Amino acid sequence: MASSILDRFARIARFFEGYANPARFEKLSRAISPYLLGIAVLLMLVGLLLGLVYSPEDYQQGNSVRIMYIHVPAAWMALMSYTFLAGMSAIAFIWRHSVADIAARATAPVGLAMTGLALVTGSIWGKPTWGAWWVWDARLTSVLVLFFIYLGYMVIWDSVADKAKAAKFARILALVGFVNVPIIKFSVEWWNTLHQPASLIVKGGPKMHILILTPLLVMIAAFSVFFIWTVLVGTETAIIEARLKRQQRKAGKTLSDINPGEKS
Repeated sequence: MASSILDRFARIARFFEGYANPARFEKLSRAISPYLLGIAVLLMLVGLLLGLVYSPEDYQQGNSVRIMYIHVPAAWMALMSYTFLAGMSAIAFIWRHSVADIAARATAPVGLAMTGLALVTGSIWGKPTWGAWWVWDARLTSVLVLFFIYLGYMVIWDSVADKAKAAKFARILALVGFVNVPIIKFSVEWWNTLHQPASLIVKGGPKMHILILTPLLVMIAAFSVFFIWTVLVGTETAIIEARLKRQQRKAGKTLSDINPGEKS
């Protein structure tokens, strides 16, 4: 099983290796980004319409259950974003992929926002359901830890002046922090928690009515496409900014060579 996982990881790495060239990555991003944004907006509108207008009320929770159409996709993307961030960090660590670190760094703000959205919407949903805005439940606490891991990852990049060291420290945090992902996923099974168990990805299929399941899947797809678009645009922007900085340094050095007595 371990060899199978390593083989899959190697295939993924070889795929991304083709886009280690920043120029090639930019070309791909510019070609598909507009379509991804359009698809994300369309899916979001359809999902909200189905979820807020056509889906039925819950027989116990009433209309408050509709916050699920934001909360569940946000929580899903909080985990998927971190999984992607950790994967890019591993690729950067092992294969020195020039774009992987940039993609991981572009992922962090998206993951932080999704985790924060999951916490806020979960709190709003929890008040009428549990009678409290917050409880130190295993699922809630581990998601809060994920929020701070994202925050710490971003702080490392912004606070460490030596970017080579920042990349190393950030990769280590990303890989060590990944242990929290399975804890979040299986917390409702390992411990006695208030949070309801999984009802979407379970043995035997989703335990939801089709009128509830359909808008939820559409919203998860919308959040997923939006995530891909955001990371592509963020990575492309970071590549352009890095190129501009190199050009500015090169121009300053050239000017200094021409006028040795003049500070660039």
